[in-house]
Amino acid sequence: MKFIYRLLLGIITGVLPLLGIFSAKLRHFLSGRDNLFLLLKKFRENHPGPLAWFHVASLGEFEQARPVIAELKKQRSECLIAVSFFSPSGFDHVSKKPHANVDFITYIPLDRKSWADRFVSILNPEIAFFVKYDLWYHHICALKRDRVPTYLIAASFRENQIYFSWYGVFFRTILAQLDWIFTQNQKSIELLEKIGITRASLVGDTRFDRVAETAQTPKELGEVSAWVHGKPTIVVGSAWEEDMRLLIPLINSKPEYRWIIAPHDLKPEPMDRWASQITLDSEKYSRWTPDDPNSVLFIDNIGMLSSLYQFARVAYVGGAFGKGLHNILEPLGFGVPVIFGKVKKAGKFPEAEQSQYEGCGFEIEDEKQLQQIFTKLEQVEFYQRATESAQNWVTSNLGAANRIVTFITAKNLSK
Repeated sequence: MKFIYRLLLGIITGVLPLLGIFSAKLRHFLSGRDNLFLLLKKFRENHPGPLAWFHVASLGEFEQARPVIAELKKQRSECLIAVSFFSPSGFDHVSKKPHANVDFITYIPLDRKSWADRFVSILNPEIAFFVKYDLWYHHICALKRDRVPTYLIAASFRENQIYFSWYGVFFRTILAQLDWIFTQNQKSIELLEKIGITRASLVGDTRFDRVAETAQTPKELGEVSAWVHGKPTIVVGSAWEEDMRLLIPLINSKPEYRWIIAPHDLKPEPMDRWASQITLDSEKYSRWTPDDPNSVLFIDNIGMLSSLYQFARVAYVGGAFGKGLHNILEPLGFGVPVIFGKVKKAGKFPEAEQSQYEGCGFEIEDEKQLQQIFTKLEQVEFYQRATESAQNWVTSNLGAANRIVTFITAKNLSK
């Protein structure tokens, strides 16, 4: 299987430039890796100190890594932090501005053995973290060759993953090479034990640390606060067409509310079409002032959504009817009950099921169910129970980052 893996990687890396002729996204994926080793070498020549490497697939995994990065920097301020991305969308978003505690941002090269060996040799980390699931065989082998302690954090496994199938022996060897696996849930521990992996422990989801931090220090957004002016407000995060079909009738029936809608797609066309179907006055944030008479505000930028939940009485988070549910923990961090569509692959979004069990998340399939749950959340006692459930669930899950770093520090000191 190792031979087949290496052969496939060789074929893929040879074919991708040809396919890139027909795909702008693929060209971007490849061009982002131009001069990767040169930039990496220059960074390490200018910053030769001890370094921790965090690898993430995209933006969501970076958010899960950030609390661990912050905790590691708190305990070891001299340690440099390098973060690698696989996805151009995550890299592009994060690399646009400096991030606290992060010293270097790069792409990870594709997992050819020679490239992986070179990447690890130049980076020369003293510790490495992979986040959630994006594990690359040759990079991990290179780390083990150099005896670098290597960890998987925020792991959440599902029974249908290749690691647990009869043909997943090769991929199980990747997990077996890790020094320790930190999981989000007990089910992941049990699945690992079934394949003989015992170097694992349950620490919780680091995203709770992140959303709690955001809730404690959100952006002030004074203009939005003045516009809301104490009126009950619904924040719709990452809205897709499928979500808006259900939401627009509700919006039209609730003129007494303020509605803040952050679309998944920032192109003007979907927002203009939705605005034409909404009977209330609406405006886009880019050309809006707090004195405008609108009741609906479309957020046509990136970076505001997580702080907008501070104004919400209730949140609706989109994506479940499409490619996948977006982050429901962000509104819950503010103690805001959250509504979302029926999740197609529940195993990929365990927080959706758990939020329903806790009593602060509400799954709906159609317009009728949306109206019903919204009506329930307008009842004082039901709403109060939901907000208390959100607060209690978040509070009980705090500290995952501290548990990870404390464990690693103790483990490495004991060697």
